[in-house]
Amino acid sequence: MLSLPTIPPLDYSAQAAARARQDSLTKPPGSLGRLEELSIQLAAITGQARPSVTRKAVIVMAGDHGVAREGVSAYPAEVTPQMVLNFLRGGAAINVLARQAGARVVVVDVGVALDIDAPADAPFYARKIAYGTQNMAHGPAMTRAQAEAAIAEGLDILNAEVANRLDLVATGDMGIGNTTASAAMVAALTGQPVARVTGRGTGIDDAGLARKIAVIERALLVNQPDPHDALDVLAKVGGLEIGGLVGVILGAASRRVPVVLDGFISGAAALVAARLAPDVKPYLIAAHQSVEIGHRVILEDLGLRPLLDLDLRLGEGTGAALAFHLIEAAARLLNEMATFAEAGVSDKG
Repeated sequence: MLSLPTIPPLDYSAQAAARARQDSLTKPPGSLGRLEELSIQLAAITGQARPSVTRKAVIVMAGDHGVAREGVSAYPAEVTPQMVLNFLRGGAAINVLARQAGARVVVVDVGVALDIDAPADAPFYARKIAYGTQNMAHGPAMTRAQAEAAIAEGLDILNAEVANRLDLVATGDMGIGNTTASAAMVAALTGQPVARVTGRGTGIDDAGLARKIAVIERALLVNQPDPHDALDVLAKVGGLEIGGLVGVILGAASRRVPVVLDGFISGAAALVAARLAPDVKPYLIAAHQSVEIGHRVILEDLGLRPLLDLDLRLGEGTGAALAFHLIEAAARLLNEMATFAEAGVSDKG
């Protein structure tokens, strides 16, 4: 049976100290807006009145989906292992953006349909639970035990990365068909109509979108996931890489590491994490608003405001890597700006 970590309460003493420092810096209080809010959130999460987020990582979970056989993606399933190798060679969008942000990219095979021949020195974890999920249009995507194993792997990898020194973690994903699984999960967990949470994913046309919606509706009818049991939803209509991200999110919160959520797939994982452990919510930072229509439903459910809105829909952790710059800026402003007293500047009368 899955053992979930304990999520500690926020550190309200560090939060208060960060807020007091913000109000003493050489600026009108509140004039840096959400950057001030972010710095105070970071203090509350980390327990450090002057938090540092210089050691950053994007954990990219990869897995295949049996439902891809239903023609729900513009790309074939073979793309999943090909893109994993691209990540390991440093040639994907997430590699570029992570390099710019000074973050490492960690790739995890939790359910790719082929074995990955990774270089010995690559930042890669081979944690395959299965060679992809089953086709959820005809039955459960996974067993409950497989879903629990995926979460456990995410927890283990997060702990390993914390041991490798980690201040800030982002969630990334790769898996052809995973917007279909995520839309099914969001519909099941929120009760929203499938059409309201299903987007075009890799860029399918109108006919493809109609087929995707019909496939998801069929999967929900066939599997009857219990909306009050997040693990049941994950197992029946989710994905192995989504389960892995659930573990990363829960593990990070348990270790007081802020979690930067990427887009739709990361959001679906966060929904599950928050259902399993509601105390995880204050540890989450929404990087951006995805083009995928269901992402807005997720953010509203979690009570999160995205930092960016750039019409992104790639996944991989790309939006989260971009948000790293804002999050680090927030921390540096809190830590490096002078106070009125230090600068010899007159405060307001």
